[in-house]
Amino acid sequence: MKKLYVIGIGPGEAEGLTGEARTALAVSDVIVGYKVYTDLIRDIYPEKEYVESGMRKEVERCREALRIADEGHVVSVISSGDPGVYGMASLVAELSEEFPEVSVTMVSGVSACLSGAARLGAPIGHDFCVISLSDALTPWEVIEKRLRAAAEGDFCICIYNPESRTRSGYLARACEILLTIKSKDTVCGYVRNIGRDGEETCVLTLGELKSTHVDMFTTVFVGNSMTKRIGERMVTPRGYQS
Repeated sequence: MKKLYVIGIGPGEAEGLTGEARTALAVSDVIVGYKVYTDLIRDIYPEKEYVESGMRKEVERCREALRIADEGHVVSVISSGDPGVYGMASLVAELSEEFPEVSVTMVSGVSACLSGAARLGAPIGHDFCVISLSDALTPWEVIEKRLRAAAEGDFCICIYNPESRTRSGYLARACEILLTIKSKDTVCGYVRNIGRDGEETCVLTLGELKSTHVDMFTTVFVGNSMTKRIGERMVTPRGYQS
């Protein structure tokens, strides 16, 4: 069978791989991915053949993975976190129409909204949404509309891709939008390098978050009106005690 897996590798450390992901990677001949992510698992699977490329090469990378699978190899396309959350799952599904004989299986992983939340405590214990601040594929006007809607709905918000070397100041802009609706004392938090060297966590207010420097490896959490700080933890009550 011509087989391709689309796998979420979680934060990237061995302990963050699910059993299903481990099984799929173990039977794969070729692992395809963004080099930052293939580097995270290379020591775990040193015997595999790797096909790598950089940012903005997602279409070419996924099409090449399908082509290799179509030749009869078992291939895994990897994404950090979960492949269905800002990962390669949707793109592979679209491109797979060009390779009808390749069987594609999606393998879920631990997304940063979950692994990051565990590091902070329980910041998404109630209704929450996930919003990316990257405007590479989504116009900023749409991102701004979603931020306002999430704030109006009093959702807990998990923010992906808050800033990068080419997108400085985006988190501050997002905070300015949220501050038109939410209190500056809203409890927030962030985790940098989840499960990797240099991991860092911080709990702070929305007012403080506005002036905080982050990068593309940081996941940010903005609480709802009930979120509180308990020691060094960010906690959003589910409401059991009431």
